[in-house]
Amino acid sequence: MILFLMRHADAGTVRENPVLDAKRGLVKDGKEQCMLMARVLGAVKAPIDAIVSSPLKRARQTAQLVGTELGFEGTVEVSPALGMDASYADFQELLAKYADREGILAVGHNPNLFQFLGRMITGNGGAAIRMRKGSIARVDMERHPPRLQWLLDPRTARAIYASVTKSSRPKTSRK
Repeated sequence: MILFLMRHADAGTVRENPVLDAKRGLVKDGKEQCMLMARVLGAVKAPIDAIVSSPLKRARQTAQLVGTELGFEGTVEVSPALGMDASYADFQELLAKYADREGILAVGHNPNLFQFLGRMITGNGGAAIRMRKGSIARVDMERHPPRLQWLLDPRTARAIYASVTKSSRPKTSRK
């Protein structure tokens, strides 16, 4: 299985009240990040046949926007194993549930995601991997330990798209 681990996109300022913070939705920049990262997944032909999200609104919105942009026809499943208070054991159970799939997109939060990712690829959590909002990591789960193949954030994806849209041929004089 290929795991695409995604941190939710930009949802603005954190709210002090946990109940209100759980209802915080994506801001305009966050929605744009979703569209951009979905195009990246489409460009690399990501084999996504399941999308799972944290129960919090910002993660569900991220998962739904990316899924829609990819043309994903299934439903986004919600799992507390990707929530703010989820444990690594919860996350492992979630992965076991989808082990028969070719690829899944799991959308959650920091600090859980970077801790889960670090623990998966090192076996002991010794890796400190920063995941900015909207970042996606591709992890080959067939390897033991699983192998991080790439990690891309929206800032880098924008830079790549900007450089690709420019002409690759140098301008030459026509004298």
